[in-house]
Amino acid sequence: MDRSLVSVRAALVLLLVALTGIGVGLLSVLAGDGTARAILAGLAAAGAALPVCNRAIAPDAATGRPAAGTERVKGGSIRG
Repeated sequence: MDRSLVSVRAALVLLLVALTGIGVGLLSVLAGDGTARAILAGLAAAGAALPVCNRAIAPDAATGRPAAGTERVKGGSIRG
């Protein structure tokens, strides 16, 4: 088994998303919100952080996929 289940990039993105959700949840509890509201706030923050973290971290160089927003369009120019 030479290949891992999850790439380093995916693990990093998921770690950042989880830390964001936990941080917002803890801050909500410390602010005096109930447990249910803190969980919902943490889940909402994690959901909002996922696309941001996904675009912020460059893709693996081994896959050869271009970074988000730099796809080639007709004519050879780079859009982004």
